[in-house]
Amino acid sequence: MTIAIVIILLVIATLAFHFISPWWFTPLASNWQAIDDTINISLWVVGTVFVAVSLFLAFVIYKFRHNKNRRADYEPENGKLEGWLTIVTTLGVAAMLAPGLVVWGQFISVPENSVIVEVVGQQWHWSYRLPGKDGELGKTSIKLVNEDNPFGIDVNDINGADDLLVKSNELHLLIDQPVKVLLRSKDVLHNFAVPQFRVKMDLVPGAVTFVWFTPTKLGRYELLCEELCGIAHFTMRGFIKVDSDSDYQTWLASLPTFTQTLDRDTANIAQGKQHYTGCVSCHGINGQGNETMNAPKLAGLSRWYIHRQLRYFKQKIRGQISTDLNGQQMAAMSALLPDDKAIEDVSAYLNSLTDIKNTSASIGNPIKGKAFYKNCSYCHGERAQGNYAMNAPKLSGQHHWYLKRQISAFQQGIRGAHPADLYGKQMILMSKILHDDQTVDDVVSYIDSLSR
Repeated sequence: MTIAIVIILLVIATLAFHFISPWWFTPLASNWQAIDDTINISLWVVGTVFVAVSLFLAFVIYKFRHNKNRRADYEPENGKLEGWLTIVTTLGVAAMLAPGLVVWGQFISVPENSVIVEVVGQQWHWSYRLPGKDGELGKTSIKLVNEDNPFGIDVNDINGADDLLVKSNELHLLIDQPVKVLLRSKDVLHNFAVPQFRVKMDLVPGAVTFVWFTPTKLGRYELLCEELCGIAHFTMRGFIKVDSDSDYQTWLASLPTFTQTLDRDTANIAQGKQHYTGCVSCHGINGQGNETMNAPKLAGLSRWYIHRQLRYFKQKIRGQISTDLNGQQMAAMSALLPDDKAIEDVSAYLNSLTDIKNTSASIGNPIKGKAFYKNCSYCHGERAQGNYAMNAPKLSGQHHWYLKRQISAFQQGIRGAHPADLYGKQMILMSKILHDDQTVDDVVSYIDSLSR
């Protein structure tokens, strides 16, 4: 009797948890209501069987409980019972499989009016490519991938000349426009998944897979890699922003074509030197940095990284939190650079400066730090030399006190928390691997040793 009561209570608790649980699907933001319906059908079928079998088991335990004055009947076969069980089981399995087959047929049937978007995955970053005015994407090859051509587009293919390139991890889509997403991987197996769109598909090295969907709600949605793609798999985050027509066209107009990315460098180093005069008092005449002024070294940093950070300060992505006093100073000083051309010029000038080695050594144990830095090396490089393809800056040669301060800023959410800081969220997640100040000191000490 006790066991029968426990089984009944288990059924009631399971049903209660299902219906009052706060953990459920994210709100739907695409056309794939059919996928939700299919899952609900499966839950109803399985739930009905679970309740029926559990209650029947409780009934049998109670009805046929031990009685020393009663003997059990031996009936090895019951054709009628077996027939009904076969029919009911077949109907239940069909009820679960048939809707899925129908939805799968829709899932692989792309509407003719779909636009094409290519999504490229690599450890641990997303980038995107859209066809230009000709409506066709150019041919690509992994062998052609380099710093100037991160998508590996064939320069001899005329269809690729006007391809629009998105090197950040944020993609914009037009609301109510069907999209066919072509999926390609540069390295290992990845997975494209946006929970609100109800679609996911693997990115297989050497092959092109696809999904399609129609975004139906304006908003910004997180793109996840739901395949274990390496040690920092959890940091592989991107964003998809669904825009109105006017916002989408504005974003589209801001994208460079493949041809434009190959054009001759237009930066004016001499002009950049003039712009830098307002920065000398803190960062030094040779960009060597100054601990007294809390100003990091700029000489030796990659040009693309300097450009990105100056834009972040100017666009109020960095330096807007009250506890980030040094960031607030930089945000104010960025006003001296009137436009993006000025940022481009000063970035080129700083990149041209000769890196001056640091004189002060950091505290900490570099041998222990080497083990912890292994997690960082996948993006920043074995020698902390930085990696353009991973959007990871150079760390070696930078002042140890500045590195420590930035790690702490990421850990506290002072830096990297702004939604438009596309790579800050990755650093927030990775910085928390360093659990205490001593570990931070050890890692910084190892990075410092790489440049000595």
